[in-house]
Amino acid sequence: MINNKVSILLVLIFFTISAFCSDPDPVLDYCIAKPQEPCKNSSTATIEDFTFSGIKLPGNFKETGFTSLGVNSNVFPGLNTLGVSFVRADFDIGGVNVPHFHPRATEVAIVLEGKIYSGFVDTKNKIFAKVLEKGEVMVFPRGLVHFQMNVGDVPATIFGSFDSQNPGLMRIPNVVFGSEIKDELLEKAFGLNSKELSKLKKRFSPSS
Repeated sequence: MINNKVSILLVLIFFTISAFCSDPDPVLDYCIAKPQEPCKNSSTATIEDFTFSGIKLPGNFKETGFTSLGVNSNVFPGLNTLGVSFVRADFDIGGVNVPHFHPRATEVAIVLEGKIYSGFVDTKNKIFAKVLEKGEVMVFPRGLVHFQMNVGDVPATIFGSFDSQNPGLMRIPNVVFGSEIKDELLEKAFGLNSKELSKLKKRFSPSS
């Protein structure tokens, strides 16, 4: 009986801690990322460590209709330990950012150019979506599936920020059809025949 109570208590503690987990608070003013070292020596820090120019220009979306550039401490060392990261996404006319989610972060996105059909789906399968225009902002709660599509007649750009240094990214089509889930399961789950499934797996495989 005591062991059962202890087990229940441990489970409750685990879920309570998980519910409040986020990136840890920094214990220094900053900790500029440096390979093989915890932080760059603060005495050698310069303004260049805290600025980034890698997203000034649009990405190349001509091949797929969509491109994105994530900016985290791997490419912008000054973000290290600050609990934030961001992304620039560019869309050709009709370009789509497929349904996806970020397991470790809430995202706030602003439309810089164009018109974007944007939305998310909650755990009750309720959809929240609308067309956003330049200057409008939308929030995507952590872990919920969301998506965007350029519905304007010119290329579009959005800028997204995350409340995590490492938000994670899981694109639904790639996760389902680009992993090694057994064919039999996928055929039954989605009502596909082997030819249809093979086509989808080829399209969303990691090497494609």
